[in-house]
Amino acid sequence: MQPELTLMPDLMPALPELFLAVGALVLLMIGAFGGERATPAVTGMSAALIALAALILLFMPAEGATFGGAFVQDAFARYLKILTLIGSGLAIAMSVAYGRAEKFERFEYPVLIVLGTLGMMLIISANDLIAAYLGLELMSLSLYVVASINRDSVRSTEAGLKYFVLGALSSGMLLYGMSLVYGFTGQTDFAAIAQTLAQHGGSLGLTFGLVFVLAGMVFKISAVPFHMWTPDVYEGAPTPVTAYFAAAPKIAAMAMITRIVITAFEPVAMEWQQVVVFVSIASMVLGAFAAIGQKNIKRLMAYSSIGHMGYALVGLVAGSQAGVRGVIIYMSIYLAMTLGTFACILAMRRKEGMVEDISDLSGLSRTNPMMAFLLAMLMFSLAGIPPLAGFFGKFYVFLAAVEAGFYVLAVIGVLTSVVSAFYYLRIVKVMYFDEPAAGFVPMPSELKIVLGLAGVFVIFFVAIAGPLVGAAGTAAKTFF
Repeated sequence: MQPELTLMPDLMPALPELFLAVGALVLLMIGAFGGERATPAVTGMSAALIALAALILLFMPAEGATFGGAFVQDAFARYLKILTLIGSGLAIAMSVAYGRAEKFERFEYPVLIVLGTLGMMLIISANDLIAAYLGLELMSLSLYVVASINRDSVRSTEAGLKYFVLGALSSGMLLYGMSLVYGFTGQTDFAAIAQTLAQHGGSLGLTFGLVFVLAGMVFKISAVPFHMWTPDVYEGAPTPVTAYFAAAPKIAAMAMITRIVITAFEPVAMEWQQVVVFVSIASMVLGAFAAIGQKNIKRLMAYSSIGHMGYALVGLVAGSQAGVRGVIIYMSIYLAMTLGTFACILAMRRKEGMVEDISDLSGLSRTNPMMAFLLAMLMFSLAGIPPLAGFFGKFYVFLAAVEAGFYVLAVIGVLTSVVSAFYYLRIVKVMYFDEPAAGFVPMPSELKIVLGLAGVFVIFFVAIAGPLVGAAGTAAKTFF
């Protein structure tokens, strides 16, 4: 019997993922047999499942690897997985009142979010090209369906189709890049790729492979030049789905890019840094200028997210421990700012239905002073105005770039921040200085909680920065 037992891999490091996978299948059965009546129960259990997965992550051993080293559990993976689980759990909570009001409650929605989250956790821990691709496809397929889940809406269906077509293209590019990397190194394991590159150096074919791999991954964080889908999908998808897209998948994809370039392609840093510098500058510039003319707040948030991914990549360009720490801190702050802002967007509802235009926020300071104040704080933070959280996010990534000698990149980052402040401040001006429009219906309690937590985090970040920066530093040490 003994040889049989040794064949079984130690599955402890993948316990949260296994828990989510089994839980998602059980919930699917409950929904399938219970029909529409089971939707509230499935929604509640999905949120509980994600919360329990986060607890398992917190209390399990810190280090470990399984499946022949293709899946690793380390401080970096743990920190970013917890961020992803927070994003997914709150996305489910924020969709409850919307689903009821818009008559689109479906048990499939929370189950798909759980499956998408499982894919995200797999890519955060992936230490092998094949494992990364499997996790990415599980995440992507869930996102395609979720984008078009509101079957009665032409906009939602169109959003899902656009995302699917462009996503399939990016997956093809990623797979082609991975096959080139494998062809020129003979390895799929990240550490083995790095070892081969250190011994034999890069080659033209490998550089092509690297560019295609980065192109496929850049699509997932919606950075330029693979950002085309973002404004249309953000606007067309149901608002809770947009909130989900803006938060959790971005964190997971950024974690994967970080792990691949810092672990596998570390010996050819010069090559990937050039690609990331171009993507970062293009994203910051487009995010700053394209959002200026937007009237729809969801489209504005789409261009804003493109810009923010550009800022996060500034830290990655440094390729140092400080740079990775900056990326982690930035993504943590970005999650809070994004979820808080989308809680406000989901609360933009009048008796006749949802509204999405920036002009609908006119005079909000007089009709709902608390919501106006917190949204103004979130806008100031997104613009990077001190002493709010967004300022510190930019401070850490720009500092890492300057330390690594990327002065021009940091200067461009600061200048684009100034330009982007215009459209964030315009929203504040509309809320505080324009004539009041009709008030919104009262905000559901789950949105109040999300907005309150995000507001407190953004305003009092200075007080809680120590432990968060410390945890991010520990996570960044994983690679160095």
